[in-house]
Amino acid sequence: MAIESAPGPEPRVPLSRERVLHAALALADRSGIESLSMRRLGQELGVEAMSLYNHVANKDDILNGIVEIAESEIQLPKPGMTWKAALRRTAISAHDVFERHPWAASLTLSISGSRPARWRYMNAILGRLRQSGLSADVTDLAYHALESHVAGYTLWAAQLDDVDETQLPDLAATFLKEVGGGQYPYVVEHVHQHLKERDPEAEGAFAFGLDLILDGLERILAAT
Repeated sequence: MAIESAPGPEPRVPLSRERVLHAALALADRSGIESLSMRRLGQELGVEAMSLYNHVANKDDILNGIVEIAESEIQLPKPGMTWKAALRRTAISAHDVFERHPWAASLTLSISGSRPARWRYMNAILGRLRQSGLSADVTDLAYHALESHVAGYTLWAAQLDDVDETQLPDLAATFLKEVGGGQYPYVVEHVHQHLKERDPEAEGAFAFGLDLILDGLERILAAT
């Protein structure tokens, strides 16, 4: 009678730069960018922190690498779409990516280094703006308006995401005690707007602001 041998341990996946960076990205997504350290990352991968230096230069190299991964997830403008539809799609995709990776919106503004995904993204946006017929000067302004909206709104929304929705009524009640009394009627109205149930089919404030920018660019084009 043949005796089955016990299964051996699973083969260890060799360490690589790609594996290190994806583990770092997952750690940042799960626990926040503040949790990312060489020691913690080594623990996540089951290796000594020193062994990571065979694949990455330092923590800054890791930060640059995970931002590159995040930005590569943004859907670039597709050929065949109108400039307005293409830029709208890409801006919404960028916002969605930064929502999936909440640390990335601020980090992408502060790090330096080789970032091909970033250069492809910038070139695609600038290219569609120029190809629409906008001048180089207006394209410069338009690009920064779009980037400010994507990054700024995402950073602002990330702060709201830290608030437990079940606590909103109590927070609002406390705030309304301070601003009530008739001196700030529009602030009170605004607070009540935040407490209203949102239409799940509505695209929300991000898309509203984005459309204001794109509609404004369309009017500029029509006037040239």
